[in-house]
Amino acid sequence: MSRTPAPSSRVVVIGAGIVGCSLADELTARGWTDVTVLEQGPLPAPGGSTSHAPGLVFQTGPSKTLTGFAAYTVQKFRSLDVDGLSCFHPVGGLEIATTEARWADLHRKAGLAASWGVRGQLIGPQQCKRLWPMLDETTLYGGFHTPDDGLARAVLACRAQIARAERRGARFLDRHTVTGIERADGRVTGVTTDRGTFPADHVVSAAGFWGPVIGAMAGVDVPLLPLAHQYATTEPLPELAGVNDPREEASKPILRFQDRDLYFREHTDRIGIGSYAHRPMPVDPFTVAAFDDSPVMPSSLPFTAADFAPSWQDSVGLLPALGASRVAEGFNGVFSFTPDGMPVLGESRELRGFWLAEAVWVTHSAGVAKAVAEWMTDGRPAVDIHECDLYRFEDAQRSPAYIADRGAQNFIEVYDVIHPLQPMEAPRPLRTSPFYPRQQELGAYFLEGGGWERPHWYEANAPLAEGLRLPERDAWSARYWSPIAAAEARATREKVALYDMTPLRRLEVTGPGALAFLQRMTSNNLAKKPGAVTYTLLLDETGGIRSDLTVARLAPDRFQVGANSGADLDWLLRHAPDGGPSRSSGAESGGVQVRDITSGTCCIGVWGPLARALVQPLTRDDFSHQAFGYFRAKQTYLGHVPVTAMRLSYVGELGWELYTTADMGLRLWDTLWETGQEHGVIAAGRSAFNSLRLEKGYRAWGHDMTTEHDPYEAGVGFAVRPAKGDFVGRAALAGRSEDTASRRLTCLTLDDPAAVVLGKEPVLVDGTPAGHVTSAAYGYTLGRGIAYAWLPAAAAVPGTAVHIEYFGEKIPATVAQEPLFDPQMERIRR
Repeated sequence: MSRTPAPSSRVVVIGAGIVGCSLADELTARGWTDVTVLEQGPLPAPGGSTSHAPGLVFQTGPSKTLTGFAAYTVQKFRSLDVDGLSCFHPVGGLEIATTEARWADLHRKAGLAASWGVRGQLIGPQQCKRLWPMLDETTLYGGFHTPDDGLARAVLACRAQIARAERRGARFLDRHTVTGIERADGRVTGVTTDRGTFPADHVVSAAGFWGPVIGAMAGVDVPLLPLAHQYATTEPLPELAGVNDPREEASKPILRFQDRDLYFREHTDRIGIGSYAHRPMPVDPFTVAAFDDSPVMPSSLPFTAADFAPSWQDSVGLLPALGASRVAEGFNGVFSFTPDGMPVLGESRELRGFWLAEAVWVTHSAGVAKAVAEWMTDGRPAVDIHECDLYRFEDAQRSPAYIADRGAQNFIEVYDVIHPLQPMEAPRPLRTSPFYPRQQELGAYFLEGGGWERPHWYEANAPLAEGLRLPERDAWSARYWSPIAAAEARATREKVALYDMTPLRRLEVTGPGALAFLQRMTSNNLAKKPGAVTYTLLLDETGGIRSDLTVARLAPDRFQVGANSGADLDWLLRHAPDGGPSRSSGAESGGVQVRDITSGTCCIGVWGPLARALVQPLTRDDFSHQAFGYFRAKQTYLGHVPVTAMRLSYVGELGWELYTTADMGLRLWDTLWETGQEHGVIAAGRSAFNSLRLEKGYRAWGHDMTTEHDPYEAGVGFAVRPAKGDFVGRAALAGRSEDTASRRLTCLTLDDPAAVVLGKEPVLVDGTPAGHVTSAAYGYTLGRGIAYAWLPAAAAVPGTAVHIEYFGEKIPATVAQEPLFDPQMERIRR
């Protein structure tokens, strides 16, 4: 299937806010000039979120992707001006801390900035006061100053990009209300409005909080929740009289007082105050009318003074001069939140040619537009966008109730200090494996991912942790961790443990064309006899790693695929022979059927040196190494339970992944548990699992490698077999090898046995940030911390000394030869 549409493609963009205008500019700059932008309101301020946005651009955050989007937005808007006024005002940003927890978090944020290449500096209370003289510095621990952040003039940026796009041939039509999306044979064909129909090969919904309305017309779910957010402006302040140029409006950094969910910016002689401290105020986009001739924008709802009252008192406490002022005006502005707080981007599989660029804030607007334009014109974005992909959400995460619950919670937590492992509390439990009742009986401590309840350790194993000598952890790394994880890792290395692997996605590919299809889609050679299991990669056309898979050939025309996310299913369905009819559950065409079987199946990993002693008595089949080798699969029975057994191990020990149907899952657990008692079997959780897999050097897609990396850089070049014939990405990898890689995913061990890092920290080579940590854990078998990081190839040499910056502390580490544990693979192959 061609992923590069013809240059003559007709594009209709719905929405002329900052995203739609930026997208029209990016598309026309790439030669797609037949672009029509439809807007229901008046231009250039149509009345959506762009028209009232305060324009704050803070680049630094936990997501490398969003930071990149924001950095491009700054770069682009700084290059644009209207009537001599720049579309970006680089006043900088200042985040302040009034609590120890926030001050520690700002140290972590400074590390993220260094990892992502953003300039930033931690400063003391007096330096904060010099930047913002109205501050009561006695309340401060300090601040984080980012000089390249600032204010985006969103409406001006729209005007500038409209002008550029129009010069290249685009047209912008206001007062056009979309009433329908035309389609034929599974493809979009046009957009109907109250003023006519516009033929199109591609339609992009950039409608902001009206996105669900447009999506409904196309039959496409848009998982976002519009919420109102309070913004107030003070009376003129004597302290600001004559300070700011009226055209520039501001001279001080954007101020964020996140301990009270507040931000501040100047409006010449006034101060604007934004608050996230109030109750969530959801808005039904289907009831919000377009801009009419009223001066009130549809995205600007009446101010609710009672909700703002506590925030005003907090503002006065921070900026005492406000005590002599009051709120002169305010409004509740509407903008979008998704269940995970990330944008929703990509092309619908159900309606080809219908694209989403939704839940995008001004901060990331130009970066998102660039990525979507690249996606449309080149077939892929230049940056990894898996966190934003439309198909990242499971079906269970698409219900209106779930979107409402999680969207509202994201609003509440927008300025909270969030631990990387911290789960949302509701709705839970949502998805549970068949083993859930037994896990509860064992005192499982559950975290959540993809809607699944995932045990991280079991309180039943607490006695095993008694007497273990472990380094004392700092408060941050001790959250969502227990020393029980060390006991579970030890039991896995010494005896045998059961791991719930059910949340990992499972696909079934069947039909006479299944082998040829998978050979074309993946990098390794799958042309093996039934019973073979192969580790392989999904690559894009540039050789970037879209995912890694384990593929078991269970019969000549039946394969079971262990995948990572819904985006993997989406990718396979899009490339199914002849395109095929597309459904969430599967597609059948050209002799190939692709089906998601995750919800109807379950999996237990049985791993440890006593795994064979546990499993063999339960089956008549020979589970010896000679009869059932590593990376082999066999369909058998364990007791009364039909299972598909795969000899795989992600913890570096002997064992099997055992699959059965969901209805037989509890019986499988009980069978293994009862038989395993004489061998000291335990249940073990994800915390131990992550430690063991890093000791063995196993990669986690989405953390350690993405589409931004090729297999040789990521250390998985062994899964590429160019000699097998053509496959997606093969041509792009020609001439590449581990020797040509300019950067590498590198194993580090922390020199201090008591040190711990968690991930995303900057790695310093010769004192200069040179890369960042992708995955990290304490290696309980090794007795020291392990981190994987992207580093320049010149630094990725065993023995090289580096430092990892953790909360401002520079922790010595050393590049290590991998794998750290059992390099000869003797334990797995016993």
